[in-house]
Amino acid sequence: MITVFVQIGSTFAAHGQTEYRAGLDVFARVLLFVGSALLVLRKKYPVPVVFGVAAATMVYLGAGYPYGPVFVSVALAVFAAIVAGHRRAAWSAIGMLWLGHLLIAHWLYRWLPPSGDDGASWSGELVVAAWVVAIVAVAELAKLRREQWARERAERAAAAARRADEERLRIARELHDVLAHSISVINVQAGVGLALLDSDPEQARTALSTIKSASKEALGEVRQVLESLRTPGDAPRAPAPGLDRLPELVQQAASAGLTVEVTSQGRQVALAPGADLAAFRIVQEALTNVVRHSGSRQARVTLGYGSAEMELRIDDDGPAGQADAGGSGNGLAGMRERAAALGGTIEAGPRPDGGFRVRALIPLRPKETSS
Repeated sequence: MITVFVQIGSTFAAHGQTEYRAGLDVFARVLLFVGSALLVLRKKYPVPVVFGVAAATMVYLGAGYPYGPVFVSVALAVFAAIVAGHRRAAWSAIGMLWLGHLLIAHWLYRWLPPSGDDGASWSGELVVAAWVVAIVAVAELAKLRREQWARERAERAAAAARRADEERLRIARELHDVLAHSISVINVQAGVGLALLDSDPEQARTALSTIKSASKEALGEVRQVLESLRTPGDAPRAPAPGLDRLPELVQQAASAGLTVEVTSQGRQVALAPGADLAAFRIVQEALTNVVRHSGSRQARVTLGYGSAEMELRIDDDGPAGQADAGGSGNGLAGMRERAAALGGTIEAGPRPDGGFRVRALIPLRPKETSS
């Protein structure tokens, strides 16, 4: 398409320059074809193309052929080289062409065709300079815009990757908290059932019922987490657990042999869903760690509502079992991630008076206040 335009356009341009420029012959047509045909390779080989087009154009001008669409090929080659990041090559090629034009138009014209040609006016060089500056400016703007698009695409890809990682970590935390708590209850009750199977069948039956209930609840919560992976953007079919389910958590802990005392301080407020879920999971993980790692059979959960944040304290009197009452690491890491995602903090460690304490501070984003 470019070749056809250059060939036909040069024919029309030649009609107005017959008095002072040479007519288009076979050699001129070959030079026009070479200059435009090289553009096919401008994306793959931008540097050789821009120099090749500039050289063909210089020979064309040196032979005294008419001005016109021949410069379109130069403009496209320079544009492609700059956009591809070869600014120095593009400037060198167009500078070489401009210098060649100056020599031809103001000195070498005496010995070059057509015969009797006069030198070009220096005022005309301003037009050439403006043409060169316009080409380079448009190419530079296109390059900057393309780089901006590339940065935006990279930023969107990075943001999507971060969201995918955050979602993966969220699902991993949910599965860990659900399974760790339920399996701890099941493990304790299985031990009770095995120990009492012969001596106290009724108590063993109670332990098996607790195992059935805990496993059913765990399966339900795991199914709810996995359903969130069905289709991106689908809303969960069941509400996420929150502190309103704390009595169920206390009952489950009691079935595992742990007595839990819950107290509330301050004026209670309704938490945002994310904060409510985080608070529930933190208490759940802390009680699970008491069941699994502490020698204490009693724990205290304190819910402290302040003006700007909620304080959660889970205490047990120890002593620690085979591992610290805080757990082996994954649980605490999950609690810290949940708190940090909301701008809160987690502290976990032995108390000065013995036992173990998990203390979480979660910023409040109340939706409504209850008296």
